[in-house]
Amino acid sequence: MDMTKKTPVYQRIKNAILDNIHRGKWQAGEAISTEMALAEEFGVSRMTVNRALKELSEERVLERRQGSGTFVAQQQFNHTFVEVRNIAQDLKSANRDYQAQVVSKRCITAGMLDELLRRKFDIEQAVESQLDDEDATVLYEVKIIHFADGQPIQFEERWVDAIKLPKFIEQDFSVVNTSDYLIAKIPLERGSYTIRALAAPDEVANALQIEVQSPTLVLRRQTYSAGKVLTFVKMWHAGDRYQFSGEL
Repeated sequence: MDMTKKTPVYQRIKNAILDNIHRGKWQAGEAISTEMALAEEFGVSRMTVNRALKELSEERVLERRQGSGTFVAQQQFNHTFVEVRNIAQDLKSANRDYQAQVVSKRCITAGMLDELLRRKFDIEQAVESQLDDEDATVLYEVKIIHFADGQPIQFEERWVDAIKLPKFIEQDFSVVNTSDYLIAKIPLERGSYTIRALAAPDEVANALQIEVQSPTLVLRRQTYSAGKVLTFVKMWHAGDRYQFSGEL
């Protein structure tokens, strides 16, 4: 999928900077290229470069020092400030055989959004200020079934900000865990979640191999980066196969 034409220039600059950090070209504490050098490299104005650097600074990837330049932040740029449970790790640590099956992946444009996703991701403001195009991709959606010992244990429906993570949709999520990928690419500042008991609709029942309207436990979680929602996920679990527990 060629997303280059739909990706804003400032976002491509951000991606290039992140790639350089991932590849070790710029280490923690080291200065990156100047605004002028980046503007010449990408053939854009310094204002565009400034926006990319500003957002990476807000995301705690970079540190801008007045009169000195821009540096890779000393802390790991993929550090997460919230604990995100990973079902793959949980099942493997319990000595259960884990597998993931990708049901679907798709790009969602502003014109395809329902009210819930518009509100969660504040899409109206994003479209007006960044894209101004109802046909541009604003979110990615993936649906994945997670198996334990060959039995479906969780049905994951996830939506991700396509502007901040343009390469998300290209990943093979039967191999790469969605949460692991998000944590590795962008620091998560905080999150919130709810757990509800709901009757399984047709799609969920089919994925979990249970009867329609059977009881399920649904974990809904949203995590934030740079003050905005980065990802929203619904995790459906068959009521007789899964429980949530912890220590106080």
